[in-house]
Amino acid sequence: MAEKASKKTPDNRPRLLLMDGHSLAYRAFFALPAENFTTSSGQPTNAVYGFASMLANTLRDEAPTHFAVAFDVSRKTWRSEEFPEYKANRSKTPDEFKGQVELIGELLDAMHAHRFAIEGFEADDVIATLATQAEGAGFEVLIVTGDRDSFQLITEHTTVLYPTKGVSELTRFTPEKVQEKYGLTPAQYPDFAALRGDPSDNLPSIPKVGEKTAAKWINQFGSLADLVERADEVKGKVGESLREHLDSVTLNRHLTELVRDVELTKTPQDLERAPYDRTALTGFLEVLEIRNPSLRERLLAVDPGAVEDEAPAPAAGVELDGKVLASGELAPWLAEHGDEPLGVALVDTWALGTGGIGEVALAAADGAAAWFDTTQLDEADEKAFGTWLAAADRPKVLHNAKSAMRVAPEHGWQVGGVTMDTALAAYLVKPGRRSFALDALAVEYLGRELAPAAAADGQLAFGSDDQAEADALMTQARAILDLGDAFTGRLEEVGATELLQDIELPTSALLAKLERNGIWADRPHLVSLEEQFAAAVQQAVKEAHAAVGHEFNLGSPKQLQEVLFGELGLPKTKKTKTGYTTDADALAWLAAQTEHELPVVMLRHREQARLRVTVEGLIKMIAADGRIHTTFSQTVAATGRLSSTDPNLQNVPVRTDEGRAIRRGFVVGEGYESLMTADYSQIELRVMAHLSEDAGLIEAFTSGEDLHTTVASQVFGVERAAVTADMRRKIKAMSYGLAYGLSAFGLSQQLNIEAAEARGLMDTFFERFGGVRDYLQRAVEEARATGYTETMLGRRRYLPDLNSDNRQRREMAERMALNAPIQGTAADIVKVAMLRVDRALTEAGLTSRMLLQVHDEIVLEIAPGERDRVEELVIREMAAATELRAPLDISVGVGPDWDSAAH
Repeated sequence: MAEKASKKTPDNRPRLLLMDGHSLAYRAFFALPAENFTTSSGQPTNAVYGFASMLANTLRDEAPTHFAVAFDVSRKTWRSEEFPEYKANRSKTPDEFKGQVELIGELLDAMHAHRFAIEGFEADDVIATLATQAEGAGFEVLIVTGDRDSFQLITEHTTVLYPTKGVSELTRFTPEKVQEKYGLTPAQYPDFAALRGDPSDNLPSIPKVGEKTAAKWINQFGSLADLVERADEVKGKVGESLREHLDSVTLNRHLTELVRDVELTKTPQDLERAPYDRTALTGFLEVLEIRNPSLRERLLAVDPGAVEDEAPAPAAGVELDGKVLASGELAPWLAEHGDEPLGVALVDTWALGTGGIGEVALAAADGAAAWFDTTQLDEADEKAFGTWLAAADRPKVLHNAKSAMRVAPEHGWQVGGVTMDTALAAYLVKPGRRSFALDALAVEYLGRELAPAAAADGQLAFGSDDQAEADALMTQARAILDLGDAFTGRLEEVGATELLQDIELPTSALLAKLERNGIWADRPHLVSLEEQFAAAVQQAVKEAHAAVGHEFNLGSPKQLQEVLFGELGLPKTKKTKTGYTTDADALAWLAAQTEHELPVVMLRHREQARLRVTVEGLIKMIAADGRIHTTFSQTVAATGRLSSTDPNLQNVPVRTDEGRAIRRGFVVGEGYESLMTADYSQIELRVMAHLSEDAGLIEAFTSGEDLHTTVASQVFGVERAAVTADMRRKIKAMSYGLAYGLSAFGLSQQLNIEAAEARGLMDTFFERFGGVRDYLQRAVEEARATGYTETMLGRRRYLPDLNSDNRQRREMAERMALNAPIQGTAADIVKVAMLRVDRALTEAGLTSRMLLQVHDEIVLEIAPGERDRVEELVIREMAAATELRAPLDISVGVGPDWDSAAH
């Protein structure tokens, strides 16, 4: 990075920083791989990230008092008007880059930075104009650009910071530096550039004339004008070449000269830096899923509105009357404040192995707040807190309430009266977010920064009970309370109030029970499996080495590339920045295209390695009670589906022998007689039939025959008995593909058929089931008009990219618009079913309990003698979860382990 500058120039001049937005964005784009910087919706952000990082560092190091960024409007400028070939050789802008300049503009707007884009002129012309004006007004000027034409602007008070390594390192070009590098003054640089030509701008060079010759001529003759005047004095073939290209040189010189009098609406004095809109900035980073805390901190650290060397106020304008409660003081505090809504922040010590609640902070709207340590409560305090915490008529606002619900029973407490969960509310308002951290939500919705002691996930590290930690936790509690108020109105705006109260909050409480229940693990069985998979991995390694004739590292993409494409000469796969891809699809393609055994062995090696890691992870997650307690999340999938982590049970394969062997490691626990699984048959397709109202598809479901065989007979125009296994396979893949927004190309890849055949298959399907075709078209059109999709229960998914100019982003949004209503409705139905089943079990006084929800499947642990009653109850309640035109169908299975209970 450029050498750090002092905050004041030696002669106390104001300092203007000017940046070439397009030039730097393009460099950032190529400096960072797009595949590592892409949002969940498919929007690349590498140029935005690289630009923001470079910007933060430059503002920090140069400390400008004034700042502006200039952008190109288009390739049509006064230069292209005079010389149509100007920049005509440049390749088409990559699709991944498109749209990122606009996003950088949004970033700058959030920073209240000035930006220019003038029709007919390049960013360099705008910069030249501002730099000339600023120097004349007594400014020191710094120009950050990747265009060397800017070197002509360098003076004693104007410096160019030129990127020499991506956008991470800037070299300072002063008059002395230009002289050192080119042997010329900055004023002579455009003469030199005209002689040299510029391939990037399509400005012709003079044959046989390089940079050394160009610089020698300028020094010898003093200027290009004098050189042209005395061109006959240049001897030899280079002289002939010069004289033959004088017109080109003269044109180059004209085009290289930067315009210094572009008409602008602002002067350098108007470009003084202003405090950020921190809420907008944090929201911008969140929407783009840029969650690197270092970048955010660097950007905020150079906010002109921030007070230097002063931490942000803990409550940002909210006065708290906070008290650290000693033993015996909690009960009186609750007696005074417990009837009003309270924000609750706590330290969950489950992950630390102590299994409970450590510190707690409560905050009321009138500013009263309290902090206490649960380990220091006396008997009266503990009883008062437990009573208040469980009371349904004592309103509470929490962030991630499930965490409290999961650990409270460790103290003999229950959590009731939760009227708002700010994490779930934020999810319903913006389901496309990837993070629901409390501190980020506080900045975005309250314009408030939490105390520095708060960790990134909104929780504190357990341990210290000093005043700073107490203040931080009380600040969080107040932020949670205020966020609850903010989200109340926003939930109404998006029609999600009932979703939160009737579905998400009750589901959260149920998931807390499931997490506490866990499922018994057969450790010896899993250990044996891990050993089998480890042995299979080693066997695959031996076979791979034997297939090649020498040892190599199977885990090294570089070595594998050398072996496959160098030594063995196998057909080249897709080219990447690091060579030819060796991912699973590429290996499968190579296995199909060649008879060499290495691709097959490599696929087996990777699969066995993945299975070993899966089982190894399961073994590590077996708790002291012998059970595995996964953690469920309601806020990961934008469609509303649940997910699980630690371990991720959705990663356990279902349809392979190895996957079923792993599932046999999940067994019935002591005191229970069996496991029961229950799920919906083809729920996505039934939802699609219901939403599309297609009579043919509904009839296929209600006929009682095999759906895919029935549909295949209609699509292929044959009797049901004539439907082959291959026909059924294609129809099944396509039917589910439609529910997931699969394209004809995607279907062709999945079925390994030509795209034309896949398109024909889909066209024939739509001819037979026109209602489905019309519904899918309507779903995209309505989402494009409203900006969002909606499930039967009103769950929205916002898709602004439906109107994007970027084809890649637009097509991805269209696929989401196709599948979100179907997937989201299915997810809603499963949640309703879970709630109904759990409530019915409780009302019936049964001991059997729910353990897991994975994909569309519910897993229960059945108490002795209760199987028949539970099976009848489960089928009844799941069938009643909603009413569809294609009735819900529930499959149930029972067995001693998860695999045996399959159906």
